[in-house]
Amino acid sequence: MGRRASDNPRQVPSKICGCPRCMQVYPPGEKYGDRRRRRDCIGSWQARYRDPSGKQKAKNFPVDKGGKKAAEAFLDRTRTTVRERTYGDPKRGEITLAQWWELWWKAQPDRAVTTRNRKLSNWTAHIEPKWGRWRLCDLEHIELQAWLTKQVKGYHTRKKVWEVLNQMLKAAVKDGRRIPFNPAADLDIGEAPAKHPDDVRPPTREQVALIVEHLPLYYRPLVVFLENTGMRWGEATGLRWENVDLEANHLKVKEVLSEDDGRLFRKAAPKSVAGFRTVPVTPQAADAIRTMVDRWRPRSTVTPIGEDPYLLVPEELVFRGPQGGTLTRHNFRRVWVPAIQEAGLARQVKNPETGRLEWWPRVHDLRHVFATWLKDLGIDEKDTQTVMGHERGSKVTWIYQHSPEDVAAKVRARMAPESEGVRTLRAVAG
Repeated sequence: MGRRASDNPRQVPSKICGCPRCMQVYPPGEKYGDRRRRRDCIGSWQARYRDPSGKQKAKNFPVDKGGKKAAEAFLDRTRTTVRERTYGDPKRGEITLAQWWELWWKAQPDRAVTTRNRKLSNWTAHIEPKWGRWRLCDLEHIELQAWLTKQVKGYHTRKKVWEVLNQMLKAAVKDGRRIPFNPAADLDIGEAPAKHPDDVRPPTREQVALIVEHLPLYYRPLVVFLENTGMRWGEATGLRWENVDLEANHLKVKEVLSEDDGRLFRKAAPKSVAGFRTVPVTPQAADAIRTMVDRWRPRSTVTPIGEDPYLLVPEELVFRGPQGGTLTRHNFRRVWVPAIQEAGLARQVKNPETGRLEWWPRVHDLRHVFATWLKDLGIDEKDTQTVMGHERGSKVTWIYQHSPEDVAAKVRARMAPESEGVRTLRAVAG
């Protein structure tokens, strides 16, 4: 910031002061009014400094707010922050959160369409209506916490909304220290609502076979394939014939079909880096693939994902709809729900997050069935993790491995075997 001037800080003349200097600068009379004369000056003390760009700035400190000592202390602090590159211009934090969103959003790197649209939705639906007109420097931790807790409903919604707000304000700290700290850091989003074990338990393989029996013939290969590979819906419906090697009994997961606002598009990257993987093909899965290949004779080419990800090229897909187009979740539910109902397995489960009733079992539960099957076979955790496309181990992979329905009966049988008989307590009259 350079060497401090000899008159820095300096006392600036005041129109309401009656000292000789101020009376000379602002003479009494019609323009500045009459005022009582005094010896000492009550004008503010002005601290002058240069910001990191070299621009000169000033800040005044009234006598009743510390005056000269406060100005000197401010200069010392400012000199240190400029030297240590931690200086932040308070005026940079005076823009509104909505103005900062425009700057921040334009600077964001390209993400998956679904990710960008989710962030945009969280901003427009939750953050902007409440905080858009607030200045960055006025946002307070406790006010943000109260809003997040009381007005943003649902754990997963709170989590996603907080992530956007936290990223925005974290960037504001880094961007020339528009604000000195992030008031959204460490906000408490609560805990995910608990679910009863019966509501997250996947169906057994016998139950899946029963569902398959009640599905229209056309869709049976798809369900058998999902059960035997553990692939996600978008990975299976986006599988292209070029990525299948039945002679080597494996397939490659290289792209997925995703859905945004009801519209399908191709995405080169699966859910995570680990999603790019090789999946073993069982005889049942191979038969399912051959059935679909015999029906549609897919092209043995892979059209690159160009500038238009909505160009789906269904002619290259292994699994297609009855009319030859791409499969969608919405249309498949029209045959899935009647099948689980006719199989006598369907029940409606309340989603604790949304409050809506959902049908059990879900199509995604077939992935859970696959993971539980691998565990029952004694497959190593790391191998299971790799085959299923998970980046993390136990916290993710084993979430799919639910205990069998009769676990309570098994534990009770070990605790009270029939051979030992049953001991009871009886009341004895005193």
